[in-house]
Amino acid sequence: MDLPSLHLTLPSRATAGADLAAGVTVAAMLVPQAMAYALLAGLPPQVGLYASTVPLVLYAVFGTSRQLAVGPVAIVSLLTASALAGVADEGTAGYLTAAALLAVLVGVIHVVMGVGRLGFLVRLLSHPVLIGFTTAAALIIGASQVRHVLGVSLPRTDHFHDTVRELIAATPDLHLVTLAVGVGSILGMVALKRWMRAIPAALAAVVVTTVASVAFDLEARGVAVVGDIPQGLPPLTLPTDFGLVGTLLPAALVITLVGYMESIAVGKVYARRNRYDIDSNRELVGLGVANIGSGLVGGYPVTGGFSRTAVNAEAGATTKLAGVITAAIVAVVIVAFTPLFAQLPAATLGAIVLVAVAKLVDLREIRHVRAIKTSDFATLIAAFTATLALGIELGIVVSIGAGLVVVAARMMTPHTAVLGRLPDTDVFRNLERFPEAEPIPGVAIIRFDVSLSHLNVDFVKRRITRLVADAGDELQVLILDAAGVNDIDASAVDALDELVTELTDRGVDVHLASVKGPVRDVLARAGLDARLAGRIHLDVAHAVTASAQAVPTPVTRTTPASAQT
Repeated sequence: MDLPSLHLTLPSRATAGADLAAGVTVAAMLVPQAMAYALLAGLPPQVGLYASTVPLVLYAVFGTSRQLAVGPVAIVSLLTASALAGVADEGTAGYLTAAALLAVLVGVIHVVMGVGRLGFLVRLLSHPVLIGFTTAAALIIGASQVRHVLGVSLPRTDHFHDTVRELIAATPDLHLVTLAVGVGSILGMVALKRWMRAIPAALAAVVVTTVASVAFDLEARGVAVVGDIPQGLPPLTLPTDFGLVGTLLPAALVITLVGYMESIAVGKVYARRNRYDIDSNRELVGLGVANIGSGLVGGYPVTGGFSRTAVNAEAGATTKLAGVITAAIVAVVIVAFTPLFAQLPAATLGAIVLVAVAKLVDLREIRHVRAIKTSDFATLIAAFTATLALGIELGIVVSIGAGLVVVAARMMTPHTAVLGRLPDTDVFRNLERFPEAEPIPGVAIIRFDVSLSHLNVDFVKRRITRLVADAGDELQVLILDAAGVNDIDASAVDALDELVTELTDRGVDVHLASVKGPVRDVLARAGLDARLAGRIHLDVAHAVTASAQAVPTPVTRTTPASAQT
């Protein structure tokens, strides 16, 4: 694999101005979001800022997307909180070390997958599964942040229903001033996003509520504030608590899959719009190096985010210089301006998360999936339900399993079609879909639109047996149209061999048509092509012509036992 660093797109004078504007715009959005998402992960606000510096620069060097905005995101933050819940107590040094180690693990997994060209593994998360998972995750994230807006203290729980129950129980203790700050922040951000999009809504909420906090001494009135944030860039430190690797590894795998899926999805959208290509495996390496960098500076796992990438692109980013500029601005904030956030209400950060994750509930896309295919909608619902009921990590495992079950079920019961000839042509089509198609007397033609394997061999045999039984004694030739068969395994070859024997004994000749090269290779190794010599044809039309020229041998046939009952 070529070095990803060779894929840097250098800015020109014409693009540098646009990249500068985009970098500043995203930084204005990222600073408050990074602190809010760190809070969601159970981490101090500065950890989110640390994760928004070095990782962005490393991705700019090793990544391939020119618009992707890397940094803390909501879902990965929630997964981080879930992973660290049983490892250490929030706010302790052990919790911070575990978060950094988790970022390094996620990065290593990314890099290994990229170098091993294992990007295809993310296909385990189908689009419907991802929609169901992210919708449930949005509800879980939202429920976890309501406590900050209400001003109540709740124990951290892994399940949505437990969080809701705790919230209901704590409602009598809500703090009205905190509630006013939180609700006011939400309404203000929604209004700005609708009517004054040029103003960074989250940054405006931070500035206004911080000024109000200082002016009205909200901390003295019982409003929780961020407090002192360490000033200055963190030193490079390698997390050394390697005893936690085994504990954190399953969560790191989940974060890798979910984070990469989100990143590659949005990255490809803007790559298509700007007419360049993204290499999936190089993206894995780029995100991996970014995560390792995040861990080394005391951050936590990062990935590409939907909303910030959209803002980056709309602001005019044309090269990865925009990400470097964003990182530089965040670094300046850490060095010089963190004392300004000491009186920032925690309710504002909770409100920022709530507004951000509301976009993850995409009802239009859910309705779209339901309209397209019932089985895909079923996997979406399964992913949604499992994630809400079982928690994030178990939910994603069940979601992947549900998707695989649906795929296996489709392979086990593939689409089949009995074919007939369209009048005055050599074109053969499904008799059920083309009423004008005419069956060939004495000939049955069936097509299987799937690769043949041990998963569907029994279904295939039953389907053919039923077709032969329905055709009765007039049937002399059975043509198997293999145009939809891309592969065949040993179990299916053995079943086909048995089928040829059974039908030959009943006086029915078996012909194959449109057999692809890889399938013919397998048949040749099994010796079946020799047995069917002269009966493997270029297409169905040739098979019908050949079968018409053959002289059928009269045989005495008995009624199958299944037809006697």
